[in-house]
Amino acid sequence: MNLVTNIQKYSIHDGDGIRTTVFFKGCPLKCEWCHNPETQRFERELQCDKEKCVGCGTCAKVCPNGAITMVDGKPELDKEKCRLCGKCDNFCPQGIREIVGQEYPVKELVKELMKDRMFYEQSGGGVTLSGGEVMAMSTDYILQIAKALKKEEISLTIDTCGYVSYDKFEAILPYVDTFLYDVKVMDPELHKKYIGVDNKLILDNLVKLSDAGARLYIRIPTVKEVNGNVQNMEDTIHFLKEHGIHPAQVNLLPYHNTGSSKYPKLDMEYKGTDLHAPEKEEMESFVKLFQDAGYTNTKIGG
Repeated sequence: MNLVTNIQKYSIHDGDGIRTTVFFKGCPLKCEWCHNPETQRFERELQCDKEKCVGCGTCAKVCPNGAITMVDGKPELDKEKCRLCGKCDNFCPQGIREIVGQEYPVKELVKELMKDRMFYEQSGGGVTLSGGEVMAMSTDYILQIAKALKKEEISLTIDTCGYVSYDKFEAILPYVDTFLYDVKVMDPELHKKYIGVDNKLILDNLVKLSDAGARLYIRIPTVKEVNGNVQNMEDTIHFLKEHGIHPAQVNLLPYHNTGSSKYPKLDMEYKGTDLHAPEKEEMESFVKLFQDAGYTNTKIGG
C-alpha cells in the first residue's frame, strides 16, 4: 500500500528552489533520531495527543468496534479491535486524534502537485518525493508519478536512504533530476547499532547511481555521539574519492530532536534522548574538511 502522510507546500530545504514535498509512509530503517516517526510503519495508524485529552469520553462513545474504553478517566485503545474507521478522529472535540496515512491515486496526487507550478517555474524548484522511504513504495506507482511530472516538465527530486534494491533506482533514474542521498555513518557496526541495518547496500547503491551519471546531493545527518567526528567525515571523504563520486552538493545536517514529541502520540519510544548536535565550531570544521578535499559546495543545512 502506498500511503502519504503529508504534502508540504513551499519547501525550501528539500532540493533546489521552492518545492512541494510528498512524505510517504514506511521506511526500512529505524534511525534512533528519526524526526518523522509517523512515516516509519507501512500501514495506517491512529495517533493521539494524550496530554491534551480532557477525558470527555466522546471517542469511546462513537467507536463502533468497542476499541476505546475509559480507564481512570482516560481513553485506552485496543489496537486489535481498532479498524481505523476515523470516527473518533471526526468526533473528538479537542481535535487531538488523527488517522495517519492516506492513499492517493496517481492522477489525484499529480493534480495536487501541479497547483504549485508557478512557484516551481519562478524559483527553479519542483517536486520532492520523500518519506519514510519513497523508494520502498511500489515501483510502478512511483514511476507513474515520475513520468507524469516529466511530461509536465516539472523537476523531480528523490530524497532517499538508499536501502532498497538497485533495480528500483534503475527504473526511475531517467525521470529524476536529483537524488538527495543520505550517508549517515561509514562504520557498518555503528550504522547497524543506530539505524538497524549495516550500510553495504546503501553504499553500493550510491556507487551505482554515481556511475550511472545521477545528480547527487550527499546529505549527512550529523549526530555528535554517532558520526559527528573527524574520523567519520574523513572516512566519508575517502569513500567518495575512492569511488569517483562527485556530488553536486554536500549537506551536513545538525541533529535536532524536534520530532521527539510525536513519539508518545504513536505509543512509540524516542531513543535519541542522549544524542546531541555537534557545536557550531565542530560543524564548521567538518565543512572545511570537505572543502579542502575538493568538495567546495559543502554547507551546513539542507
